[in-house]
Amino acid sequence: MIPFLAEAVLISLSGVLAPGPLSASTVAHGNRSAHAGAVVAMGHGIVEFPLMAMIVFGFATIVDVDALRPILLLAAGLVLLWMSVGMLRLARRPVSSSASDSTHSPLWSGIILTGANPYFLMWWATVGAGLLVRASDHGWVGLLAFAVAHWVCDLVWLWLMSAAVFAGGKVLGDRFSQIVYGLCGLFLLFAAVDFLIDGWQRFSAPI
Repeated sequence: MIPFLAEAVLISLSGVLAPGPLSASTVAHGNRSAHAGAVVAMGHGIVEFPLMAMIVFGFATIVDVDALRPILLLAAGLVLLWMSVGMLRLARRPVSSSASDSTHSPLWSGIILTGANPYFLMWWATVGAGLLVRASDHGWVGLLAFAVAHWVCDLVWLWLMSAAVFAGGKVLGDRFSQIVYGLCGLFLLFAAVDFLIDGWQRFSAPI
């Protein structure tokens, strides 16, 4: 089972290390707390663990992921647009006043950005499902070990990311934090536009 877990971790890291909305949100929350990444990872896990269970019990064979792509992309684009506006607003405030903003909790960011990310769902319906099949060769112990190992990859990377940003903010001050919020907000805005355009093109394409 060890060789399989090593392979699974490497495959998982290829997705974990790729920049995306969850990474951008973690960087932004890292301005407030060095441990924000761990909380984001918890929110991510709240969505991811049940999804793994559903795939194991046959959910992926029932739902037509391809047919849902346009709707998933459009919904994700709207969520990302909403979050980008909030982050850009934070970039215009002093960190002391934005720290009390409760609309961007790390836990909810992890839940929302995970559940609204169609590429996350597609990854699990394809690559992730394949890994779960191989994990099942080792029984329930293999499935549990894979699930934990995969999530720990997310936890470690997001935690390190928020800790690094928090340390940078302590050294460079409020201006650094506002720049980080601004850059993350712009990244989410571009991602939102990309998702909306992609979703609309797929939705309006002739069958």
